[in-house]
Amino acid sequence: MSDVYIVGVGMTQFSKYPEKGIKQLTAEALETVLKDVAIEKDQIEAAWFSNSGWGMSQGQHCIRSQVALMPVGIQGIPMMNVENACAGGSSAIHGAWMSIKAGLYEAVLAIGVEKVYFPEDRKRMFEGFISGTDVEVTRGLIEMMKEEAKKKAEELEKEGKLKGEEKKKGHSPFMDIYAMGARMHMEKYGSTQRQLAVIAAKNHFHGSLNPYAQYQMDMTIEEVLQDRLVSYPLTRAMCAPIGDGAAAAILCSPSFLKKIKDARPIKIRATVLASGRMRGMDEPPIGARLSKRAYEMAGLGPDDIDVAEVHDATAFGELLQCEELGFCPEGDGGILAESGATKLGGKLPINPSGGLECRGHPIGASGIAQITEMVMQLRGEAGKRQVEGARIALTENGGGFVGTEEAAMTVHILEKA
Repeated sequence: MSDVYIVGVGMTQFSKYPEKGIKQLTAEALETVLKDVAIEKDQIEAAWFSNSGWGMSQGQHCIRSQVALMPVGIQGIPMMNVENACAGGSSAIHGAWMSIKAGLYEAVLAIGVEKVYFPEDRKRMFEGFISGTDVEVTRGLIEMMKEEAKKKAEELEKEGKLKGEEKKKGHSPFMDIYAMGARMHMEKYGSTQRQLAVIAAKNHFHGSLNPYAQYQMDMTIEEVLQDRLVSYPLTRAMCAPIGDGAAAAILCSPSFLKKIKDARPIKIRATVLASGRMRGMDEPPIGARLSKRAYEMAGLGPDDIDVAEVHDATAFGELLQCEELGFCPEGDGGILAESGATKLGGKLPINPSGGLECRGHPIGASGIAQITEMVMQLRGEAGKRQVEGARIALTENGGGFVGTEEAAMTVHILEKA
């Protein structure tokens, strides 16, 4: 079977766009990717389109790719509509890769587009996140987790150990899930809220260098700790913002690559996709299981990775994935961050884009935005946030929650071709 290459990437700046719809965001992302690679729209043979919320917000179900892509002149070709919660974009990349690997197509579009920001209806906005879980189970658990976080915050406030005031406007229920995981990690391994702040401050610094990022302001560790409390131990600065955006990539076969003038291809060494399960406490989590498969497929290991984008819907998400991906021993994610290894200039820069915490997290677009950042890094086109000498990159993108872990996850390993 032949190799598969990423030959074009592009994205909008992630932000809040109350005036823009899915069709406009789709058009903008497509325009950027076609500027990045010298091919015409009619050379695209198939498309994988990632979106999670268009149906819930506007009633546009079932044929989202066909509706979004027809106005920009892409029609008639095979289109696959992808929903996999926050892992939808990376799942679209996986599907596009699979179709080329199978020999069905030579040039395929993967595109993720999302509108999450609805200022007139915050309840609907946050309710949409619950659909990425087992809804029958989640509603009761969320209330229990909220109460637990509140009690812990009250205890620390009495002891004078709690910084920042409580955030009053509500938040995604996933923040409560992440907060519960963070508290369990702190109790088991001794990790600290300050270590989470180190991760968030690092990502805010990276985001300040990224013109595509929703948040572009540098923050100190103390400023992160002093920010409003979302769900203990997570402050607002440790959590991904609500926002809109789109990202796109074009994948191709070796034979099609030869037709592209001045190509800057990036080879896909590995791409794996899996679903969560109800696992026992002595079984490895999905991130560890999946990254092992990716490393085996690529013929590489964690020490070979030069730069990575991981799913940090909160700072705790990054801490945990550094452990599950094998970048440090179990329980040492916070220690790794404190060492400076994951910051630009360190041994293994993590989330040089600013990650979900700062680049932003329009659900269906996030996985392809990760790919876009890694392609730019491997090409040497990342500007002020460039990781010097990067040749091997990894992305990890998790989505939803089922059983005892993420409902869907992908890991991709890319190589400078």
